[in-house]
Formats: sequence, C-alpha cells, structure tokens
Amino acid sequence: MSGAAVLAGPVAAQESGSGPGKLTKVAGFAHQVTGITVSRDGRMFVNFPRWSEDAPVSVAEVKDGKPVPYPDADWNSWRNAKADEVDPKTHFVCVQSVVADGQDRLWVVDAAAPAMAHVIKDGPKLVGIDLKTNRVVKTIPFDTSTVLQASYINDVRIAPDGKTAYLTDSGAEGALIVVDLDSGSAKRVLSGHATTMPDKSVTVQYDGQPLRRPDGRGVAFSADGIALSPDGKTLYWQAIKGKTLYSLPTDALTGWATASFVPEMLSDRTLESKIVTVGENGPADGLLIGRKDGRMYVTSPQDNAVKVRDLTGKGSGLTTLVQDPQLRWPDTFSEGPDGTIYVTTSHIQDSADYKPGAPIGLPTELWAITSGRGAVTGATAPGTPR
Repeated sequence: MSGAAVLAGPVAAQESGSGPGKLTKVAGFAHQVTGITVSRDGRMFVNFPRWSEDAPVSVAEVKDGKPVPYPDADWNSWRNAKADEVDPKTHFVCVQSVVADGQDRLWVVDAAAPAMAHVIKDGPKLVGIDLKTNRVVKTIPFDTSTVLQASYINDVRIAPDGKTAYLTDSGAEGALIVVDLDSGSAKRVLSGHATTMPDKSVTVQYDGQPLRRPDGRGVAFSADGIALSPDGKTLYWQAIKGKTLYSLPTDALTGWATASFVPEMLSDRTLESKIVTVGENGPADGLLIGRKDGRMYVTSPQDNAVKVRDLTGKGSGLTTLVQDPQLRWPDTFSEGPDGTIYVTTSHIQDSADYKPGAPIGLPTELWAITSGRGAVTGATAPGTPR
C-alpha cells in the first residue's frame, strides 16, 4: 500500500505498566492515530486525522497487522493539495473519530478541519457505513449553525437503539451536538456554556511542565471526551483543558425531532437545570463506560495513565488502572466483544505543534489493557451507571 499509513510491523506481545492493569502493545502506526473502535464481531478500525501532516489514509480497518483504507480507497482519497479537486461531501477530509454501534454500522466523525484550522466548506459530516456490506449508507452533513467556522467536532456516542448520536465540539466554542439519525437533523446545545468550555484555572502539563506551542499558547481544547451509559440514559462529557466531569439525562436531549417547541426544550436554561457535576477527573481526553462492569475509564495524559471511576456510588474518585511512560497521550478507548479495553496513544505532546523539529509523520500506538478479571471486569458490582 504505497504511501499509506502502515504498521511498524507485527508486534510481539509485551506487557508493561504499573497498577492492576497491564499494557499489551497491539499495533504501531507510522502516522498520528486518534480513534479506535471494535465491532461486535471483533473487527478493528482506526483513524488518522490531518493534523501535522496530510495523512495518506483517514479511516482504516486493521487486517493482518496492516491498516487497509475503509470503506475503500476513494473515500480516503482527499488530500490537502487536491482540496479544489475532490468533493468534501463524499470524501473524508479530517477524521477525528470512528465508533461502531450495536446495529453493525461504523460511524465516522469528519471534523473537516485540517491542522485544526478553518473548517472546509461542505466537509463536516457524520458518515454511517454498513459493516455487513462495507458500503456507506448514511451521510449526515452539518450546516454552519451546527458546526461553526472555528469548530472541531471530536467524538461521538450512539444510543443503544441506534436512533441518536451525541457529539462533542472541542473547538473555540465548545458544545454538544445531538443528531437524530433517522431524519439526519442535528441540534447544537450548550454552545459556549461553562460545562463545554475550557477551564481557565487549569493548565495542562506534560513531563512536569506546562504543555505549550512554540508561540506560548497552551492547550485550549473544549468539550472532548464523551461517554454514554450502557442503558443509554445518561450522557457524560468534559473538556481536556478542564477537570470536571458533567452529565445529563439523555431524555432531556431527545424527542425534539417531532416536537413542536424545540427551541425551549433544548434551551441552555432548560438543560442547565438538569446538568449534574459528577466529580473531578483532572485533564482527560478519552472516556468510556464498560459494558460489563459499568465503570468509567478515563485517559489521564498528564500522568501517562488510564484511570477508572466507579459510577455506582456517590463521591467515588479515580483509581489508577495502569500507568506507563509508553502511554504518551492516551487518547481514545474502545471495548472489544470479550471486554478487552483498547486505547490509542496519539503523542500530542510529541507532535510538531508542540515540539519544534518533531517528525511530521508521528509514530503512534494501539494498546490493549490486560489484567486479571477482577482488575478489569469485576472490581465494581454491576449496577446502573449514573
């Protein structure tokens, strides 16, 4: 696959890390990876955003140790240098996340903002691919009232019934975006709200120092990590430049597609009264609630760690599941059909955006978190996550 994102080669199983969990390296990539998802039948998909480089592949299925463009080469053929020649409506521009749902569809979040700069016109979209036929079956474009010029749509969660998608916008004006997947209608909510914006009191650090660009700017990502309880009733989110985890009952966000008074039902004032402050995670990127144990998995980039939060009890704090210097910016989670937790390391702090002289093509990794069953899937009694 000439010029494509390629694995560094077969990776021997090597376990490392402190804490009850252990890291096993699954794959190494030649380019900066962010998203990972595993389908119900165990197929694995990753994505490579156009941040520091013009990524040769946006979405890939990992087969026999190699990433293969998915669903095909044509959807992955957009290039910065060919922006005037390739239709952004029908090609991946800058993909930030991939998530497989319970209906055997792969949902692709196309932020369409290479280098996290301006949004490419007609580019922002949510693309649904049928995993049985490997064909695009749904493309939901986002208009300029949903995805703003300074937006960067980030991650997505799909309701268990497959009818609603919830996204975060980590751009200059943080927000949540709620999508009715049947109609394709989308609503932007809590735009610029304190719960979706960076916390000015927080400074994201790495290796003991504030993480800053060469010109002095620090990390300023808004609402980023997002998680949905297994029963689909509670949505969680937080900003990377933040410390506080928030939640909302999803019934406050749905039902508007057929409602007659949508603006009032989804007004910030109405939603604000239903927001719950769950607790403090510190700066975090990826969030995931395990299907088997109901715990929340939290990436902690500052600590090279993955932590867990017990959602079944009030006032529960974080405990460290695994900490390892190889977890260079743990980014995104997925849970395999057997309960294995996977996490990508996107090395944001090692990128050319923050480290002058860094390679444009940044090597990154995919890890599995392995441990005794009690450490990963049995430490928390089953219950309905709150």
